[in-house]
Amino acid sequence: MIELNLEGCSQFVTKEKFAEFTEKAVAAKKILESGTGAGSEFLGWNNLPSSIDSEQLSAYLEIVDDWIGKSVDLVVVIGIGGSYLGAKATVEALSHTFTDYFQDTCSGPRVVFAGHNLSEDYLAELMDLMSCRNVACVVISKSGTTTEPAIAFRFVKAAIEARYGRQEAASRIVAVTDRSRGALRILSESEGYRSFVIDDSVGGRYSVLSPVGLLPVSVSGFDVEAMVRGAKDAQAALSGDDVSNPAVRYAAMRNALYDSGKKIEIFGSFNPKLQYFGEWLKQLFGESEGKGHKGLFPAYVTCTTDLHSIGQYIQDGERNLFETMITVKNTRRYAIIEETSDNLDGLNYLSGKSVGHCNRMAQTGTRLAHIDGGVPNIEIAVESLDEYNLGYMFYFFEKVCGISGYMLGINPFDQPGVEAYKKNMFALLGKPGYEKETEQIRKRME
Repeated sequence: MIELNLEGCSQFVTKEKFAEFTEKAVAAKKILESGTGAGSEFLGWNNLPSSIDSEQLSAYLEIVDDWIGKSVDLVVVIGIGGSYLGAKATVEALSHTFTDYFQDTCSGPRVVFAGHNLSEDYLAELMDLMSCRNVACVVISKSGTTTEPAIAFRFVKAAIEARYGRQEAASRIVAVTDRSRGALRILSESEGYRSFVIDDSVGGRYSVLSPVGLLPVSVSGFDVEAMVRGAKDAQAALSGDDVSNPAVRYAAMRNALYDSGKKIEIFGSFNPKLQYFGEWLKQLFGESEGKGHKGLFPAYVTCTTDLHSIGQYIQDGERNLFETMITVKNTRRYAIIEETSDNLDGLNYLSGKSVGHCNRMAQTGTRLAHIDGGVPNIEIAVESLDEYNLGYMFYFFEKVCGISGYMLGINPFDQPGVEAYKKNMFALLGKPGYEKETEQIRKRME
């Protein structure tokens, strides 16, 4: 479960204003739950955790067992946006920080990601890695034609087929795609790939608790059953419409702050393992809320690292921002500071204390300094960083995002602005059907 602390906002938002926005959040949640708002055809994520059964999870583990039996030690997961960020966030949060340097002693395959950029160096270096590893692939795309993952899959598919042969390659490629439409569905059926369905009602950035996220997490060797259990508990805990619901309270406060002129929400944590969870948050809220010239701008900081850089701006820059800090209460490991005889570094006053204690004091000190400097602070705390709590947090933030979107009066489940760059890119690349746009852009560039 999560603990929500809004005390750091009390001097910036009056009780009356918070009560007003809490009522608005309750009303928005009712719209979300009833399916009467814009984008209601994309609400499959809302009840997704409770629909996951042991048979689905077993299907993922069957693939893991098959690939371990083939001695696969590298799985390339191809996707972009919501088709990779949730899985990437989970893998990074749960992995040993220096896992790459322990690769030869690790059991099971290592997961790497592709298709989330158009970097030529990245793709070429991926080919280098694949050439010296025993490889399989998970390709994630509803259509199979999204430019970045489609290009990556061309290269990865060709490399796997060249090395293992077409028949064996079919057992090393798994597709997560549309139920009945699209290029990847057609290819999967013609080549005999095992496949999983992305339901039409689940948008990419809300899909981490579907095969999009759960299959790569399973392949990485983590406990997806615990992750799903956390999400199920969150679904049950956040189902109520009362004002004590933490999803309602958080949505209410962030929108009250937005209404008072705080236009930037800086997500952050004092645990560096949550860096890619921050990237997932940026996509979830940025793509969901940034419409019609509305919405909070989401950013992310990793502390204490960023306190020595962007921390200066947070403390003394424009007062148009607030913080939402994710606190992990219990660490997995402990490191105690020992006393030295010379005390040249002046740290003997910390002897006997843990590094985690120092980190907690740094967070408390930062929170107080930022509040004193005019920056409201919201704290969201979880007991530990494990599969259960990640599953809980994924669902919690999805719920908050849906509520907040309806409070803004926008559709939180589409992304019309994302298409603008694609049209220009297709025109510049000479894609058939974009000849008119190509000519228009050429004239602008003259």
